[in-house]
Amino acid sequence: MTADFLSRQLAGSHVLIVGGTSGIGLSAAIQAKAAGAEVIILGLDKSRAEQIAAEHGFAGWRSADVTRPETIEKALADVGHVDHLVLLAGSFVVGRVLDADLAQLHRAFDERIWAAIHTLRALGDRLATDGSITFISGALGDRPNGYGTAVLAAASSAMESLGRGLALELAPRRVNTLSPGPIDTPLLGKALGDRRNAYVEGLKTTLPLHRLGTAEEAGVAVVFLMANGWMNGATLNIDGGSRLV
Repeated sequence: MTADFLSRQLAGSHVLIVGGTSGIGLSAAIQAKAAGAEVIILGLDKSRAEQIAAEHGFAGWRSADVTRPETIEKALADVGHVDHLVLLAGSFVVGRVLDADLAQLHRAFDERIWAAIHTLRALGDRLATDGSITFISGALGDRPNGYGTAVLAAASSAMESLGRGLALELAPRRVNTLSPGPIDTPLLGKALGDRRNAYVEGLKTTLPLHRLGTAEEAGVAVVFLMANGWMNGATLNIDGGSRLV
């Protein structure tokens, strides 16, 4: 996909990226802006969202807790027309089903399935009928690892199913899902703390490419799903072959 194609498809379009203040979301926002899109980012931390938007020259920023629909509605109340909605928010929820805190396990679905539904309802007909929606799932949906991620894996699979269903329900809006494998983003550090480095080194020995993916590599896949008008109801795996091992 050439820069000219991206510019033709995205120049002047209005993009809203939920989870756009770091990692894959921020990279996608930067690349969409470079293609000529007007980008608004939404994050949990108000001061960070404002700082990131100013630093990168985005069209705007919003702050909301995606697990609380009233904050989503408030944050999006004055957002106008949206051509491309990208929903990437979500923490790395870990906990075994038999003994983990249930409120923590609920977050896996609250941050993904219900956040997506509440955001779509909040935007309503401000989301262009010929626009796109991009969800995020994850390689765990195909290959759960048995280390307390069963609920997160279920939520990831559910996002892909929701995407396929909404591709029909919301047509002619396009709905796709990005399924990344291990990506080196700040989310890993937040989830694993001191265990991050050991976890990453272990992955490098088993992954076919002997490295993690980058936020830029996943971000350009998000932009591809926005720009390619023939992608619909699909799950795009960008995982370096991690599903194979």
